[in-house]
Amino acid sequence: MPHPVRSLCTALLTAALLLLGIGTVPAHAAAPPYLAQEAVFTAPGNGWDRVERYLDTTTGFRAEQYPSDGRGDQDGARLTWFGGVRQPYSGRFLLYSGTGWNTGPITTPVLLVHGANDNADRAWADPGATGSCGASGCPSTGLAQNLAASGHRVFAINFAHKQGDNLLQAQAVGDAIALIRARLGVAQVDVVAWSKGEVAARAYVSSVRPSWGRAYAGDVRRLITLGGPHGGLDYTYAHGWAFSLATWPACGGTANAPSPHLYMTCYGSYTAQPCLGVLPSGGYDCFPGQRQLLARWDGRYGVDSTAQDWWTTYYGGQGFYTSGQGIQAAIDAGSLIAPLQRAGIPASVRTYLLAGGSADIPGILNEGRGPSDGLVFTASALDTTGIPTVGGTALLGGLNHMELAWAPAAVQQITSWLA
Repeated sequence: MPHPVRSLCTALLTAALLLLGIGTVPAHAAAPPYLAQEAVFTAPGNGWDRVERYLDTTTGFRAEQYPSDGRGDQDGARLTWFGGVRQPYSGRFLLYSGTGWNTGPITTPVLLVHGANDNADRAWADPGATGSCGASGCPSTGLAQNLAASGHRVFAINFAHKQGDNLLQAQAVGDAIALIRARLGVAQVDVVAWSKGEVAARAYVSSVRPSWGRAYAGDVRRLITLGGPHGGLDYTYAHGWAFSLATWPACGGTANAPSPHLYMTCYGSYTAQPCLGVLPSGGYDCFPGQRQLLARWDGRYGVDSTAQDWWTTYYGGQGFYTSGQGIQAAIDAGSLIAPLQRAGIPASVRTYLLAGGSADIPGILNEGRGPSDGLVFTASALDTTGIPTVGGTALLGGLNHMELAWAPAAVQQITSWLA
């Protein structure tokens, strides 16, 4: 989708929104000129005061690719808030404002950054919205409401692409912070980033960016990461056969996740599904954000040798039922883990790392080669390489990756770090 023209088109859009009863939020201070507010939705539910859609008009953002069968499309209320566009342009994002965003007594605001294949509502406000909160019983409220009740001014970002490029999402994180600062007249924001969102948030504060991107603006006071793959992960390649069965449509897979394979035999047919690959293939690249999380752990924890085609899946080549290029080729094609560690987080950003130690996420093949939260190795989530100012680390052994964002023990730890 090309960039809209910010004169006539913006005026027409504003008039249309007013006719639909969608107003605009009065600005408390000037927002960056490259950010255009496109719509505001009041009383969105889930403890949010409002949701706004913004467009970053900076040249460099692009329309990322989505799986053609719709598995990665925006859905639910987010579809409405993205203007009915199922596959939004990646220069767009949603900014959620929690209850008390302008009245909470704790003046440093908090920005929540969600992870892969997720949204701000399920991640932070209604953990059981999709039935997958990591436990048999899910609460109806989440971290957002807990922090607001504690007096925090809470905001959250919702990315356009559920598995998008972390470099683009890092720029959106910077945009959201700039908007919050302008609105509240504050110098800095605290950021809580979960899972894949940690990589986007870390890329922002580390100024790891595209050539056209903006550098870190010195506006983050604390960075709190929840199950963040600081040391990377290789889950997709280490458990490739099961992972491909869950994703490969010819085998009945529907998960919005990448496959380590380029070809796979399903019901006797050797098929290709290039858009679902971790590596770009056949002109497709639908999961760049997952490629950017990769790092090898085979030297420490080995590879699941009970899986079909385990060797060729991890190291590349033609197996009995599958073929692929292997994890090293994917790392070489754009992992951000080593670049982020080399760049380092500024010493002024006090960083906190929270890890889970329970590999018991219902309904998935849990990572059991070493201590993990079911998806991310504990050693990766607590890896402080390139983090000069560590404010604290904590291992909550009874929590899995999903529970790190809402379980009472996690909320208590996060709240204490924000105090």
